Amino acid sequence: MEYGEAAFYGPKLDFMVKDALGRKWQLGTIQVDYNLPERFDLSYIGADNEKHRPVMVHRAPFGSMERFVAVLLEHCAGEFPLWLAPDQVIILPVSEKYLDFAKNLQSYLKKSDIRALIDERNEKIGRKIRDAEMKKYPYMLIVGEKEAAENQVSVRKHGQVDLGTMPTDDFAAMIRKQVEEEQNKR
Repeated sequence: MEYGEAAFYGPKLDFMVKDALGRKWQLGTIQVDYNLPERFDLSYIGADNEKHRPVMVHRAPFGSMERFVAVLLEHCAGEFPLWLAPDQVIILPVSEKYLDFAKNLQSYLKKSDIRALIDERNEKIGRKIRDAEMKKYPYMLIVGEKEAAENQVSVRKHGQVDLGTMPTDDFAAMIRKQVEEEQNKR
């Protein structure tokens, strides 16, 4: 609890965190409440066969969901770890001719528990890559004639250059392994 703050119901613990800019935010809190059990005339029968008044404990381990997500977004600068990213992969067909291949690839990735979406816009590939970088998708898969013919993907990782071409199975295995490693770190 911060000095000068009121704890209306009883003792309280606040968990303060610093964001990426060094500001302090209260996220979690735990508070003992003697008031509500009294107001609602709550009781239980104890081991001694007598009536007792319970003590209520309020807890909000992450505070409000909105504040928690805001601090998380700011801390990551919008660049979530792969396991947490809402969309882990964006598929960028070089033209609409490769849209069917992109849809099959998306379906395959979904079966591999990889969250992917397709940029179906009629834009040049350079624009699609630039937009995907701005939106901070962890991986971009560029697909064209060669990739469709050989069931491969051209891979770019956010913030890096082209990682080269690889079979779709190898890419899926690489993503699953990276997610597993990130989750084991926590």
